[in-house]
Amino acid sequence: MLLICFLLTLLMGASQPRVHPIILVPGDGGNSIEGRLNKTTTVHYICDKVSDWFTLWLNLEQLVPEVVDCWVDNMKLVYDPVTHRSSDNPGVETRIPGFGNTSTVEYLDPSQRFFSVYFANLVTHLLPQGYIRGSNLHGAPYDFRKAAHEHEDYFNRVKILVEETYLANEETPVILLTHSLGSPMMLYLLIHQSKAWKEKYIRALVTLAGPWGGSVRALSIFAVGDNLGNWLLSEKKLMWEQRTSSSLAWLMPQKGFWDPEEVLVQTTSTNYTVEDYQRFFSDLDEPLAWNMREDTMELLPGLPAPGVEVFCIHGSGVGTTERLVYGEGEFPGSDPTMIKGDGDGTVNLQSLLGCTRWAKQQREEVHHMELPGINHMGILRDLEPAKTIAAIIENLNKQLYEDEKYLDFGEYPKVEILL
Repeated sequence: MLLICFLLTLLMGASQPRVHPIILVPGDGGNSIEGRLNKTTTVHYICDKVSDWFTLWLNLEQLVPEVVDCWVDNMKLVYDPVTHRSSDNPGVETRIPGFGNTSTVEYLDPSQRFFSVYFANLVTHLLPQGYIRGSNLHGAPYDFRKAAHEHEDYFNRVKILVEETYLANEETPVILLTHSLGSPMMLYLLIHQSKAWKEKYIRALVTLAGPWGGSVRALSIFAVGDNLGNWLLSEKKLMWEQRTSSSLAWLMPQKGFWDPEEVLVQTTSTNYTVEDYQRFFSDLDEPLAWNMREDTMELLPGLPAPGVEVFCIHGSGVGTTERLVYGEGEFPGSDPTMIKGDGDGTVNLQSLLGCTRWAKQQREEVHHMELPGINHMGILRDLEPAKTIAAIIENLNKQLYEDEKYLDFGEYPKVEILL
C-alpha cells in the first residue's frame, strides 16, 4: 500500500506542469492588518482599551458611525520628524498576517465575502495552469500605510521569498505580479538589486494600474479624505487617519509627470501646483505631511527602469480627478468641485503611462497594454482583464518548453509591444 502511494505521488509530481512561480504584491489597502490594544485612554467610551489580536483592516464592523472613531485612533500612525519613521499610535500594536501565502491578498475580509475580493479572481484563472497556493504562488503583504523607505525588513523578506521560491521550483525565475502601490514598491526593490541577481531570480515584472507618477486623488485625500465607498461615513473623519500615512505622501503627483504650471488645487486666493506642496500642507495645518513628502519625493528619482522584462497593464477612459476647485472661503474645510480627466478612476493617465518610458532606458523588453473602460479595481475583479493577464502568464510559461524562445505576445488582443 505504501509503495502504491509512493508511486502515485511520483506520477502526480511528474504530471505537474513547470511554471514560473508568482509573488502577488498588493496595493494600498490590499491586504489585512491585525491590531492588539493596551491603551490607557480612548477617544470614545465605546472603544476597547485592551484586546487580543483582531482584524483591524478590513473590518467592516468597525467602519460604521461612532465605532469608526475607534478605528481611526487605532489605525493612524505617529510620524517622527527626527527619525523620519512612523510608528503605531500609543497603546496600539499592529502586524501584517499571511506573508508567503495568498489568503490575505485574495480577500480583504477574512470571512471572504464577495465585496472583499481582491486577487481572488485572478488566482482562480491561474490555478488551472498548475499554480498551487503556498508552493509556486505566494503573497507578499505589507503595511501599506508606509512608503518604501520605511520597509527595510519587508524588502529583505521579499528578497528571501524570491530566492527560496526559485530554489523550491526547479530554479525557475519568479514573476512579480503587482497592483497599484505594489508596483512602485517592487520597482524600489528591483532598482536596489544587482543585475546578476535580477537575471537569475526574476522572470518579469507584471504591473496592474501602477501609479508611477502619483495621483491627484492622493492630494484630494489629504484635502478632504476618502470615505472608502461607505456613504454612511464622513470622509473627513477618515481623513485624520489617512493624513498620517507616508505612502499617501509618496503618491502625490510627481514633478516630471505634471507641468510646474498646471494647477492641481484652485482657490479664489491661491492656486497650488506640484511646486507648492509645502504651502499646501501649511495651509492645511499639516506641517508633518510636508516632512513625509520630503522623505518620499526622491525614492524613485526620475522613475528609473527596473532592469527586468515588464508587462505594464492599466485601464483608461474612466473619469479621474485632475483638479480640485474651491469657491470663496471654502478652502480648507469644505468639499471642492472635482474636475475629471482621463485615467482609471484613481490614477491619472500620464502617471499610468510612466512605465512606457523604460522602453528606451533598458535592454529588457517593455510591453504596454491599455484596457479602455477598466477602472482601478476592475483590473483585478473584472472577468476579461483577469483572463488576459492569465493568458500573458501562460505565454511566459510556454517559453519554459520552447527552449526559451520568445513567443509573439501580439497574438493576444489589445497587447501593444513597445520597440
